[in-house]
Amino acid sequence: MDNRQVIGSWLSGPRAAAEDMGVDFGYRGKRLGLPEHGPGSVAPLGRRFGAIFIDWALCMVIAYGLLARGDQQAAGNWALGVFLVLSVLTVGTIGSTPGKRILGLRVLAGNGERLGAWRVILRSVLLLLVIPPLVWDRDGRGLHDRLAGAVQVRI
Repeated sequence: MDNRQVIGSWLSGPRAAAEDMGVDFGYRGKRLGLPEHGPGSVAPLGRRFGAIFIDWALCMVIAYGLLARGDQQAAGNWALGVFLVLSVLTVGTIGSTPGKRILGLRVLAGNGERLGAWRVILRSVLLLLVIPPLVWDRDGRGLHDRLAGAVQVRI
């Protein structure tokens, strides 16, 4: 075997090496039975980051204006609580936070139905821990979604 091939596969990562050996990973969401494109497909990462940015900005405005009484330090702390309440209430009832709704996303259970209350609470608490959403699988689901049995899809 040529040493350049070994170094190339190491630099490319394990997925590229597996694909070179003929493994077909398919598209994101294929293992979940979701379509490749369009409504019902796995939400793109950029839209999900955009949605959480919109939601966080909304929570900061609410916390700063209504709860922290102009104290910027306290506003950040209050915003976490507002974010938790916003996420639990909106995902638990309509399946989308305001940011997700604006960007055309929805949170569903793996079987396509609405998430139950305990799964919404678990997902929301894990989302606040920051690390679980940053670890995702080949279907594009964050660890918080996997543990809650959820998937974010396009509307």
